[in-house]
Amino acid sequence: MADPTPSQSSMDRRRSSWPLGLLTLILAPVAAAMLLYQLDPITQLLSPSTRSEMIGVGKLLGPEDIAYHPDSHLIYTGCADGWVKRVTLNDSVVQNWAFTGGRPLGVALGRHGQLIVADAEKVGSMGGNYMVKTLTDEAEGLKFKLTDGVDVAVDGMIYFTDASYKYSLKEYIWDILEGRPHGRLMSFDPSTKETKVLVRDLFFANGVIVSPDQNSVIFCESVMKRCLKYHIQGERKGSMDKFINNLSGTPDNILYDGEGHYWIALPMGNSLAWDVALKYPWIRKVVAIMERYKVRPHMEKNGGVLVVDLEGNPTAYYYDPDLSEVTSGVKIGNHLYCGSITAPYMIRLDLHQHAARATM
Repeated sequence: MADPTPSQSSMDRRRSSWPLGLLTLILAPVAAAMLLYQLDPITQLLSPSTRSEMIGVGKLLGPEDIAYHPDSHLIYTGCADGWVKRVTLNDSVVQNWAFTGGRPLGVALGRHGQLIVADAEKVGSMGGNYMVKTLTDEAEGLKFKLTDGVDVAVDGMIYFTDASYKYSLKEYIWDILEGRPHGRLMSFDPSTKETKVLVRDLFFANGVIVSPDQNSVIFCESVMKRCLKYHIQGERKGSMDKFINNLSGTPDNILYDGEGHYWIALPMGNSLAWDVALKYPWIRKVVAIMERYKVRPHMEKNGGVLVVDLEGNPTAYYYDPDLSEVTSGVKIGNHLYCGSITAPYMIRLDLHQHAARATM
C-alpha cells in the first residue's frame, strides 16, 4: 500500500505552482478585456486612406516631431540617433543638420530662424553644425526627465512640457502605469532666462502649440485623452479651459497648418484593455509585471491624426488599423506628413488623391 503522506517533492511542486495559478487568475480579466476589445467593431468619425509613401527610409530613425520652414521649404525633425535632420520638400532628400547628444523630441522654429528643441532632459537652441545650447533643464528645483513638446510665441516666449519629472524617456511606460500626475506645462523667457511652471499635476503632458492669435497655448494630456487651453493673454490670462475631451486615442504632438486647423497625432486609438488598466490600479500592477518580463501584448493599434478647427471641433480623421506610434502630423501643401517615435521613416499622404470621407 502506498504511503498516504505526500512526499516532499510533491509538496514542493504544489508550493511552486500556486504563484502561477494566482497570476493566471489575475491575468484572466486582462486577457478577457483584450479579447473583447479585439472583437469590438472599429468606429470612427471619418474613413481613412492608407495609400501613403515612406520618406527617408532608414535615414529617419524615429522622426518624433515635425517643424516646417515655409521660406526654405525644409522640414526639421529630431531622430533617435541624436541628430536633428532636415528633409527637402521637393525631392525628400535627408540631411544630418545638427547633433544634440541626446534624444531630440519636440522641435519648433524660433523668431530668428534658430531651432528650439525639447531634448528629453532639457530645452535648447541650435543652428546648423553645432551641438545644442541648453536654455533650461529644471524648474522649481526639479530636473526635467522628459521634455517633450515645444513651441515659440511671436514675442519669443518658449512654451514646453515636461511629461514627467520622475521618469525618463526609456521609463515612460512606468509613469503611465503608476497613474500619478508628474507632468508640467512651463515657459522659458529668453530675455530674462526665467523658467516658470504654468500648470502642474498633469498626466503625461505632451504636445504644445501657441494659438494663431497668440492668446493661448493648446497642449495635450496623453493619459487623459484630451487637449487643454491655457490663456497667456487678455483678461483670462493664467486660467485654463478644456479644448477637446474624449479623444479617439492618446494625443501626442499638436501642430498648426496655417490654414485654420490643428493636427493632433494619436499614437494609438482607444483600447478597452488600456482603459481598464488605467481605471484599476491592481490591473496596472499586472500590466507592469507583464511589461517587466517582456510579455505584455501589443495593444497599440489604430494610430493616426485627428484634424480639428480652432474651436476644437473635429473635421477629419486619418488612421490605419495596423499603424501605431504616430507622434506628429501636419498638412504641408497638399500632403499630410506624419512622424513616429519608432518607425525608420516619415509618412506622406497625398490629401487630394486620398481625402477623408464622411461615414456618418
